[in-house]
Amino acid sequence: MPKKLIVVGLDCLEPSYAFERWADHMPNLTKLRERGVWARMRSTIPPITIPAWQCMVTGKDPGTLGMYGFRNRKDYSYDSFMFADGKMVREPRVWDVLSRAGLNNIVLGVPQTWPPKPLKGCMVSGFPLPDMEGTWTYPATLKNEIAEVCDYIPDVEEFRSDKKEEVLQNLIDMAERRFELAAHLLKTKPWDFFMMVEMGTDRIVHLLWRYTDETHRHYQANHPLNNAMRDYYALCDKLMGEMIAPYENDPDTAICVVSDHGARGMDGGIRINDWLIREGYLTLRERPSEPTGMGKLIKSGAVDWSRTKVWAEGGYYSRIQFNVRGREPEGCVNEADLPALVEEITAKLKAIPNDRGEAITTHVYKPGETYKVIKNIPPDLIVIFGDLGWRSIGSVSPEPDAPLHVFENDTGPDDANHNWNGVFAMAGGGVPQKGELEPFSLMDFAPTMIQYFGKDVPADMQGQVLKW
Repeated sequence: MPKKLIVVGLDCLEPSYAFERWADHMPNLTKLRERGVWARMRSTIPPITIPAWQCMVTGKDPGTLGMYGFRNRKDYSYDSFMFADGKMVREPRVWDVLSRAGLNNIVLGVPQTWPPKPLKGCMVSGFPLPDMEGTWTYPATLKNEIAEVCDYIPDVEEFRSDKKEEVLQNLIDMAERRFELAAHLLKTKPWDFFMMVEMGTDRIVHLLWRYTDETHRHYQANHPLNNAMRDYYALCDKLMGEMIAPYENDPDTAICVVSDHGARGMDGGIRINDWLIREGYLTLRERPSEPTGMGKLIKSGAVDWSRTKVWAEGGYYSRIQFNVRGREPEGCVNEADLPALVEEITAKLKAIPNDRGEAITTHVYKPGETYKVIKNIPPDLIVIFGDLGWRSIGSVSPEPDAPLHVFENDTGPDDANHNWNGVFAMAGGGVPQKGELEPFSLMDFAPTMIQYFGKDVPADMQGQVLKW
């Protein structure tokens, strides 16, 4: 009999919660682990939704894909960025390989699938989706069918909010409707490979981590939301269980659950550009009158590029850029001086302590040494503060002596960062009952899924077929 495969992606699902702390509240995932294999799956550098999901389904690293986050430099000007949607993905994905092999596919909500591209089967585009007015399904007529099934919610965008209960209800509604649509597609469309991704498991950690993690700096005990994240994990497990129930006892169908990375508490943020100013690497003609992002400062002409060697972008990791002579429009760093500058600033970045003066584990990655191939324009350095315990604050403070450490995100309330490991569990369809596997790279997902169907794995995939 031909094999079938259902993949349920839960963005940012944290393995220490899903596999350990809340295993009893996630009986369907726990049963899947008991029936087959499971592991912690190492994410990308950086461990961010974009590019992690596309690295997973292509089996290739961010450098090969030419995407280093949601915003990427378009050229070497100072303020030109492009947003990483599906048009940037030029490598074949699992469903592209399977489509060419004649298999039917259903793809629902996988990040970076807008605009939808033709495949043998159907697709509902995932984050980032510009709006619901244009074409976000393949075939285009599927959009009308979805409207008859449910009031579909592609994402809850305003999740960095103080309106916790309101956002939580929106996340619940989104999950219920996505799984309702998933069940409908499984029942009504031909498929061999099905893959969906639910985004709410990411949004909720940024919304509610301080009420969930007793070790968090801002933990609030005896709060009505203390168990809300646990209950949401349980809801997703229940919805998944209902969706897979008709198929989980089919000996020719495998069920797989994955996440692109995990989650962890975030202590706060480090004002990277204020630090660069104090260290003499970045010079402004004048300070802003209120906290202002580098993009606005650059557009307003506030940066003195003749005296600026380095500037940075904020986010869950920091993108460090050097102002190189002959590369940037007003570059002042000679290329011959770059290696020494890289080593100097790397050492200084790693020495930045936390707010109590204690050392933190900061990782500084050089893209040329981190990725197999470099496409498009990467950051010159990728900096992850405190092993993901601190984020990078890109905005510049109006006060020159403002604290470098802040405890509110400049993009809205946020309690969590991502973590290095996501989840993997798979059972059925001939997968052996071997329990926990050694951790492996998420790039191993694509070749393993293609091999599951007995199809040839493209030779240029960087991931390896899992052995079990």
